[in-house]
Amino acid sequence: MISYARQTQEAQPEAAPPPVEEHIAPAPRVSVQAFCETVETAAAVQAAGEDRRLGKAHLKIQMGGMPAAIEAYRSAPTPNVIVLESDGRSDLLSGLDQLATVCDAGTRVVVIGRINDVMLYRELVRRGVSDYVLAPVGAIDVVRSICNLFSAPEAKAVGRIIAVVGAKGGVGASTISHNVAWAIARDLAMDAVVADLDLAFGTAGLDYNQDPPQGIADAVFSPDRVDTAFIDRLLSKCTDHLSLLAAPATLDRVYDFGTDAFDAVFDTLRSTMPCIVLDVPHQWSGWTKRALIGADDILIVAAPDLANLRNTKNLVDLLKAARPNDRPPLYCLNQVGVPKRPEIAATEFAKAIESQPVVSIPFEPQIFGSAANNGQMIAEISASHKSIEMFLQIAQRLTGRSETKKQKSSLLSPLIEKLRGK
Repeated sequence: MISYARQTQEAQPEAAPPPVEEHIAPAPRVSVQAFCETVETAAAVQAAGEDRRLGKAHLKIQMGGMPAAIEAYRSAPTPNVIVLESDGRSDLLSGLDQLATVCDAGTRVVVIGRINDVMLYRELVRRGVSDYVLAPVGAIDVVRSICNLFSAPEAKAVGRIIAVVGAKGGVGASTISHNVAWAIARDLAMDAVVADLDLAFGTAGLDYNQDPPQGIADAVFSPDRVDTAFIDRLLSKCTDHLSLLAAPATLDRVYDFGTDAFDAVFDTLRSTMPCIVLDVPHQWSGWTKRALIGADDILIVAAPDLANLRNTKNLVDLLKAARPNDRPPLYCLNQVGVPKRPEIAATEFAKAIESQPVVSIPFEPQIFGSAANNGQMIAEISASHKSIEMFLQIAQRLTGRSETKKQKSSLLSPLIEKLRGK
């Protein structure tokens, strides 16, 4: 018997496109080998290997189906995951029995087939097959099947990374990201952490009125020490639901990073926090590009001028191409209505980007300046300010959650409280 992981879900009658808010956790560093019978399935598996969620997996594709797999593993060790395409029923079951004789313990098998039969599925489960996917398959079907082997269904909401970046310097992307994170924590009641990735000039510590002695730089420069306990020590508590991984904002060293410098930090945060908001600085390097492409959702903050329009268009086009199985990046307009400044209308922006902005935040230097200088969020300065509702709209779009309902108090509440006190 092959020692495969088992799943309890029944085979679905047909492959349906994923919902917009579907969250698929990335797969760890595993080896995957696929044995396909058709060119169409091989192309889908190849496209899946280019998806960000399988970015750490090592994928190899061969033609020949089950016979090729059995022959290959007679003299070679098996990978973490084997993907098999099979057209028949009896050939599939007998082939799995043969594969069991040459397969290493712990290997997981995903079967792609064309027979929609619950009895067949139960036979596959009895033999230890991890998942059965009905053909024809798309790239996202393969991604979902492989990634779900390594994440429990009840944990799908954990580890959602949201990246916020400005289309141009000075557009207020950090301010937006910090206030949106505040809304996620306060109004949506989600535990969240803000990671300030602008190590030299980050403002998250100032905006949240925090001055922690340690922060994200300690993790980036000590990747071998990064684990859950180490990251917890670096976090600064802002509210009951909101924590901060602050930037040092000092110039005593040069912050030149490799492409994967932040991977260990992000992976650890994913395993402990339901929501991670990345405050991505306005620069273009290997690690910023990797952070954006690897995020679950992206918000681009832009001001209504020509340079911002060009940069937003370039970012959206690149991220769409790099993330074909994710929803497109969202964007919002900020600092709208600066006196005497010619601006590009939101309708013109939407026409060029081919999507509407989530919100258009008006230019109000008095309240935003006061909040920044006092180390407060807009909601702390003015609880009824109209921008607070806009931050909540952004938070809901990025997380797919609605506002937590607050219990309404009745006219008898004061009397009931007095009786309880007695």
